[in-house]
Amino acid sequence: MTGAEIEILYRDDDLVAVHKPAGLLVHRNTHAGREPFLLQTLRDLLGTRLYPVHRLDRPTSGLMIMALSPGAAAVLARQFAAQEVRKAYLAVVRGFTDEEGAIEWPLKSESGAEAPARTEFTRLGLVEIPHPVGPHPTARYSLVRVEPRTGRTHQIRRHFAHIRHPLVGDVLRGDGRQNRFFREHFGIRRLLLASVELRFRHPANGEEMRLQCPPDEEMRTLFAKLGWA
Repeated sequence: MTGAEIEILYRDDDLVAVHKPAGLLVHRNTHAGREPFLLQTLRDLLGTRLYPVHRLDRPTSGLMIMALSPGAAAVLARQFAAQEVRKAYLAVVRGFTDEEGAIEWPLKSESGAEAPARTEFTRLGLVEIPHPVGPHPTARYSLVRVEPRTGRTHQIRRHFAHIRHPLVGDVLRGDGRQNRFFREHFGIRRLLLASVELRFRHPANGEEMRLQCPPDEEMRTLFAKLGWA
C-alpha cells in the first residue's frame, strides 16, 4: 500500500479527509504483522501526526476524516459520540428492498449489552439478473443509500442481514451463493459498502461541513454493468 493509493479529498489546518481503500486496516492490528495500515501510511505521506476520531471497518471503503491536533480531535470525537455527525453510505444488497425504510433493532456490543440502533435507507436502483443463484430462476439486487443514526459495531451489515437483505460481499452475515456469484461473474471479492458523505461542524469555527466522496472505480464499474450508472 502506498500513499498514492489513498486519495486526499480535503485538508485544512485542523482536519484531513481521505478515501480509504477497501481491505485496508485503519489502525495497526497485532494479528496483521507488517501489513500496512491507513494511519501510518498517512503519517508518512503528510509528514505530520494524525488523530483518528472515527473508524471504518477493514472491508469498507470510502470517506474518512482525521484530526490534525488533539484539540480538533476532542471536538470531533464529541460530535461522533453524541451522534451529531450525519453519515451516508452506498451498499449493494440481496433482493428488492422497500423504496425507503428504517431498521430499528437493538444490537449487542462485545460486552453483551444491548443498545438501541437505527438505520435509515433509500433505494436508488434495482436489477434482476437472469441467473439462478439461489432457489429462484433470477437473482435480484438493490442499490441503497444508507444513513445510520447510531454508531454500533457493524451496524449496517447486521441490520440488513436482520431484514434478510444482506450486503453482497459480507462473509460473516451474507449469502455465500451471492458472494460467489459476484466473484465469478464480476470479479468482485469485497464488501460492497462505501462511505460517501459526512456532515459535521468544523472543530475550529463550528461551520457546517458537508464532505462527499464517490465510490471507487471498482464499484462504479460494477454499477455501470448493473445499469446504475
